[in-house]
Amino acid sequence: MGRTILRCLYDGAVPELTLAGAVDLWDHEHLNKEIMPGVPLQSDLQKVVDQADVVIDFSSHFGTAGNAERLAEWKKAWVIGTTGLSKEEQAAVEAAAQVIPVVQAPNMSLGVNLLFTLLEDAARALKDKGYDVEIVERHHRLKKDAPSGTALGLGKAVARGLDWNLDEVSVHGREGIAKDIRPDKQIGFHAIRGGDFVGDHTVIFAATGESLELSHRATSRDTFAVGALRAAAWVAGKEPGLYSMKDVLGL
Repeated sequence: MGRTILRCLYDGAVPELTLAGAVDLWDHEHLNKEIMPGVPLQSDLQKVVDQADVVIDFSSHFGTAGNAERLAEWKKAWVIGTTGLSKEEQAAVEAAAQVIPVVQAPNMSLGVNLLFTLLEDAARALKDKGYDVEIVERHHRLKKDAPSGTALGLGKAVARGLDWNLDEVSVHGREGIAKDIRPDKQIGFHAIRGGDFVGDHTVIFAATGESLELSHRATSRDTFAVGALRAAAWVAGKEPGLYSMKDVLGL
């Protein structure tokens, strides 16, 4: 994602933005080398943050949570595309959002964020009408967290429409012989990892006699990168708070 964001920025996808600095792990092969003219890759966020208005974060769940207190102290706006945060790590982000503006989203694309809205409406329309809900997602073989943050976001949208608590009704994969038949109040998640899938997500509403599927397929990471850049341009100068891509896109 870092390389894709740099390329989209260099190509002028969001022309009002310029790169102040770039940060990666201390053992990165291009550390201290220029990744854009005049901008060397650093391993210390503090060395570059003074020159920035907004930090775009696609690091890791522990890296994101670990930077929360520092970014709040530095009063820097923050765009978070990292997924897989624990409840404690998410609490650190929310604490920072009381001091600085934060855009956090499991997916930065326009299509997926529109899908969140469509799913909530569909679930509300189908509530108590005999439809089971299953979510299937496919990602590349290198992705570590499952289900994906986007899949969880889709599940949350469905749960809102059904007025359910997702933590209470979710099940992740199935095997063996179940003691009972599938309960009505359940949302199933199924994660596929293989090849170079950028990100495919399908939500299935299945009833006796028919099924309805709503899907999104990403064919390039550019859609996520451009979304993150748009979020960075939008969040600069905003009041402290935890914002979503729905706020950025006006959905």
